[in-house]
Amino acid sequence: MTESTDEKAETVAAEDSGPATADTAGQAVVVAFGQTMKTLRVRAGLEREEFGRRIGYSASTIASYEQARRIPSPRTIERADEVLDAGGLLTVWKEQVERAQYPVFFQGMAKLEKEALELLAYDTHVLNGLLQTEKYTRAVLDMRRPVLDQETVEQRVAARLARQDIFSRWPAPLLSFVLEEAALRHPWGGKSVHRGQLEQLLLIGEKQNVEMQVMPTDREHNAGVDGAFTVITRKDGMRFVYTEAQGTSALQTEPEQTTLAAARYGIIRSQALPSRESLDFVERLLRSL
Repeated sequence: MTESTDEKAETVAAEDSGPATADTAGQAVVVAFGQTMKTLRVRAGLEREEFGRRIGYSASTIASYEQARRIPSPRTIERADEVLDAGGLLTVWKEQVERAQYPVFFQGMAKLEKEALELLAYDTHVLNGLLQTEKYTRAVLDMRRPVLDQETVEQRVAARLARQDIFSRWPAPLLSFVLEEAALRHPWGGKSVHRGQLEQLLLIGEKQNVEMQVMPTDREHNAGVDGAFTVITRKDGMRFVYTEAQGTSALQTEPEQTTLAAARYGIIRSQALPSRESLDFVERLLRSL
């Protein structure tokens, strides 16, 4: 029996809005993975330094993986499985470990991004994570209150950058971003970081599968008055609407709401500057810094 559309929607929504203990569950996965890696390394008779050398990391990084203080990338897990001749005992953890690197409120959305056929994002205050440079991401995370510990910052920086694989995926998904002028002008991290971020936007905006538009603050009409949101369409045609605020998120799957959100996004696009004018706008802003 095939899974119904409603059941699929409920599954994704549940993954995104799991219980308060989901962070603890994610940490338990990382701990279990680290213990498994250590057991296999010891069984293979390798010291951390030698094992790290073979997979391209320092002994201290290997210790961080084994002690669940850092989360390895999927490629690192594959390499470790190969070096330790683990026969898949490590790679079987890959999807769960990758999922654990995201804050619980974003895990469902991170999964959807990997399956996206089309992604439409409207951002108002901070640039979309898919567009951020490493330094910009770090600056934004450093602004969080309560303050995030350094391990968490490093984990989230790595996770956010990993999401940008969406730009090199093939077949290429269709990506559209409408950015409020305020988000472009906010100098998170200082002038140097700001310049680097604007330069990255210009590079991304030239990609064939990307449409980038700016919503100037002097626009009299803007259908985005209710704030930032993302509309994402999966390869099976199912559409979702993601919103996020203050460490919480919502993932809507009801067809009427997702259709309205997509229509709203279309109106916002029509009210913003066209793509070429938007890139010219970013170039002028960059020259002014």
